[in-house]
Amino acid sequence: MAEDLGYKLEDVAATRVAADNIDASFRSSTIDLVSATLGGKVLSFSDEWFAEASNLINPKAPIRQPGKMVFAGAWYDGWETRRHNTEPFDYVVIRLGVASGIVEGIEVDTFAFSGNHAPFISVEGVFSDDDEKVVSWKHGKGEWETILGIEECGPSQRFGWKLAVPTKKAYTHVRLNMYPDGGIARFRLFGHAIPVFPEDKDAIFDLAAAQNGGRAIACSDEHFGVIANLILPGRGVDMGDGWETSRSRGKDHVDWAVLRLGAKGTIQDLTVDTAFFRGNFPQKAKVEAIDWLGEGEPGALAEGWTTIVEPSKCGPDKEHEFKSLVSDKPFTHVKLVMIPDGGVKRIRVYGKRSV
Repeated sequence: MAEDLGYKLEDVAATRVAADNIDASFRSSTIDLVSATLGGKVLSFSDEWFAEASNLINPKAPIRQPGKMVFAGAWYDGWETRRHNTEPFDYVVIRLGVASGIVEGIEVDTFAFSGNHAPFISVEGVFSDDDEKVVSWKHGKGEWETILGIEECGPSQRFGWKLAVPTKKAYTHVRLNMYPDGGIARFRLFGHAIPVFPEDKDAIFDLAAAQNGGRAIACSDEHFGVIANLILPGRGVDMGDGWETSRSRGKDHVDWAVLRLGAKGTIQDLTVDTAFFRGNFPQKAKVEAIDWLGEGEPGALAEGWTTIVEPSKCGPDKEHEFKSLVSDKPFTHVKLVMIPDGGVKRIRVYGKRSV
């Protein structure tokens, strides 16, 4: 098959991730760089006769509606192309929802596509500030670099791959290739944003935001929703895209989430948002920060955590705004503490980058 491409894909070491382990492998520690939630956008495609390519980056899980018919045929919640492709592959070009990003893993979900699923896929990336140039390459090699070589897929199943080494280069665009044609429900590109910071050293921005390089590090519990959701843009669409823990039963229980800031900086203001959490918001929220100089990442009990927001009463479906108790000292990480448990949609950590 590779010979039919007209050019050679590089060999990239990757390990297949079992379907039931994809979320555990990526959801808590990375973000989906092409998600529509982040601002990912489909720029072009070779074909979308049966189902639209934009469905690929829908953050919601795909659904099925047996028997539903539209003009093109059976309705599918995904991307599906015509039969009998005369080119070696169909493709879709997507601009990442962040300035650029490094990639750690990939998911291709063929849910509900059986008999019309994509037999094989590959993923390529490029760093470019010119959308039109990237789109103009169509099926050609252009300046695309291999992120994931040709891999086999099957019917109605989630397929995941973890790169042996995260990409050394950051990319702005990716091309998902499907050999030779067929259908894919969802495409996820797991990794981390490489931000472009304001030139003004006194500019105040959200130091924790995923698009500014913030990362979810660790937490006490994420039974109903992962901590990586805390640093996504916007206020979400429902309880499903926030951080929510199990109900606690013990005395003096707290839940916590450690986040690494995208840049070391001084913190002026914070927002803890309980959007959509109306009967399951925390009673109180507390925020601590640390300037971590040790190896790895700071644990929840590491020495040096400083309180920047005292335990404060929370309410339902509300943005709670706080002034930082320490605004003249730079920090690298924050720890959000929920007392005793519950759900938080987003946290915003506004401050100045330490230059």
